[in-house]
This record gives sequence, C-alpha cells and structure tokens, in this order.
Amino acid sequence: MTTAMPLYDNPAERVTIERMSRDDLTLRALATLRMTVFRSWPYLYDGNADYEAAYLAEFLSDPASVLIVARIGEIPIGMATASPLATQSDTITAPFKTAEININTVFYFGESVLLNQFRGMGIGHRFFDEREAAAAEYCATHCTFCAVARPDDHPMRPLSARDLTPFWQKRGYRLAPDLNASLSWKDLDQTLETPHSMRFWMKAL
Repeated sequence: MTTAMPLYDNPAERVTIERMSRDDLTLRALATLRMTVFRSWPYLYDGNADYEAAYLAEFLSDPASVLIVARIGEIPIGMATASPLATQSDTITAPFKTAEININTVFYFGESVLLNQFRGMGIGHRFFDEREAAAAEYCATHCTFCAVARPDDHPMRPLSARDLTPFWQKRGYRLAPDLNASLSWKDLDQTLETPHSMRFWMKAL
C-alpha cells in the first residue's frame, strides 16, 4: 500500500512510503542511505557501499522478505527491512536455537534507517506497521530485532543521544535478556573491525 504524508507547508514536498522491489538501482541507493545513517550514534559504522549492496541483496533474497522505502520523489530518505528469522545467519539465529525458540515462527526486522531531518513525523511507526503486517502475512507468532548496546560513558556518545527504549516499548516490544549476539564492524574511530554486543527485542503478534 502506498500513502503520502505531507511534510511541510509546501504541498509539493511529500514523502511516499511503500514496499518496493530490490532492483539493483534501489539497492545501491539504499546501501548509501544505510551507510549514511549508521555513521551516526550508536552504530558509528564505517561501511563500504559494495558490501552494503551485497548484504541487502542477500537479506532480501527470500520471497517473504520485505523492503519498505520512504521517498521524496525518487529520492530515498529512509528504509526498513524484514525477513523470516530462519533465513538469517547463524550469528543471528544461534541465540534463539539455544533458547529453544522455533525460528520458523519468528520474523526478523533488519535495519530501520531514516535521515535525521525527517524523524519525529511518524515514519518510524509506519516502518514498524508495514513490517508487522508482513510478519502477519507470513503467519509468524513473534517479531524480533536487535540493537547495539553501547556503554553510557562511551567517548563518542553525543549529549543529544536519543534513547529509543520508550519508542520500542510503546510498540509492544520487550527486551529478551537471554537473547544476545555479537556482530563485528569497523567503528569510525578505529582501524579494524571489533565485536559489538547486540541485544534482541521481541513482540508477540
């Protein structure tokens, strides 16, 4: 479903949110968007466009996966992805298997990225709405996502850092204390990849 949301007083400036196909042009544009947003706190990610495009293509390879894009005209300003948990890497699925959770009944939410100037307009909620709808279509019983856990005293933590916990809780998600993983990437202030603690949140549908 496609909807338009007015952003400014000028009615010509509108954002469109819709599910899209994963054609190469889209993936390249979204790879750049993903890298741009993830350079900010809390991910501080120093990424590579070729790797990002390949990652997105693999993530979205399952027919049940979804790609939701927010655009102004043809320019993407945000996106969100979701796919069956069973199609994810061992790193992501291992905590669920250890906890004896049936991964075939869980839908995994990948990134939800949005340029800073468009936040606070309800787009993030729409990303969750669309992904939860896809999970229901898949007949999943639960949705899950993971988020990086950074220490409060991290030297690159900005004073204006926003805690997304209240937003996730409002959406019905709860921290799953027994589900944790480690993902490696290169931070902006580092020269090599390092492991990062990831914490999972879950919601029953």
